[in-house]
Amino acid sequence: MSAEQKQDSPAVQRWYAARAARSMPANVSARNSAGAATRVAIQGEPGSFSHEAALKLLPGAEIVPCSLSAEVFEALSSGAVDAAVIPIENSLAGSVLEHFDLLLQHDVTVQGETLLRIRHNLIALPGCSIGAIQRVFSHPVALAQCRKFLAAHPGMEAFAFYDTAGSVKQLVELQDRQAAAIASRAAAAYYGAEILRKNIEDNPENYTRFFLVRRSQDAVEVSGANKMSLAFSLENRPGSLVSALLELSKLGTNLSKIESRPVHGKPWEYIFYVDCQMETPEHGQRGMEALKKHCAMLKLLGCYAGTTDQG
Repeated sequence: MSAEQKQDSPAVQRWYAARAARSMPANVSARNSAGAATRVAIQGEPGSFSHEAALKLLPGAEIVPCSLSAEVFEALSSGAVDAAVIPIENSLAGSVLEHFDLLLQHDVTVQGETLLRIRHNLIALPGCSIGAIQRVFSHPVALAQCRKFLAAHPGMEAFAFYDTAGSVKQLVELQDRQAAAIASRAAAAYYGAEILRKNIEDNPENYTRFFLVRRSQDAVEVSGANKMSLAFSLENRPGSLVSALLELSKLGTNLSKIESRPVHGKPWEYIFYVDCQMETPEHGQRGMEALKKHCAMLKLLGCYAGTTDQG
């Protein structure tokens, strides 16, 4: 069967029809009442890695799943939720570039971060055997991180899906006993599925860093803040980036990350995103002041407590 025929097979069509029919939960517009659990928006389904990271950052939070990252930020900006938890980079796949753009576009502030060890599992309906699996669904990044396992099982055809936990949800809803999903242990437990093979990722050094984000008007000073994230653009002149980074270096700031994104509508102009380790928030403010003279635009995305907890 050709790849095109496989994509048009009834089983695959059922999966993608279910995906297309999915929408944001009806209660996403409800405002949190005083004393209620913090409402936290994530991109993806319950049982996803974002769900796990959100509960790690805010134990006991009420999770509000959203289909798209843009919907997460819309829910936060509108006040439909109190906070959002988003992946910002993976140790193997790199940065989640869309989230840098969304952080800049919205009036939000990074208030915390956490690292999550990513463990992928092959998940199927209870009682299924690994030899019966013909189709494997998951997010494209998860599929890419399990190439060796999939190559060792040529009878399994991989298909990209919008979410790791979402692939388990659809598996259970459709009761397809020839299909499996790649997702977290939490997703298997949440939807009543069964893990056929644990830890199938190619590289065990697989971590994702997540940001806790709030509306800027609701942001509070973070105790023990020792890290800041900035976005800036530069004047178009030789050496402008070097000059800006030298200002941070003079203060003894440790630049732990730098990322560039194109300015929409302005070819060959860029926004730079940097993470800096700092001694105190005041130290970070001095860095901001030093950068201003070099930058056409400068935005503090947040001051927060950095983490090395790779749980």
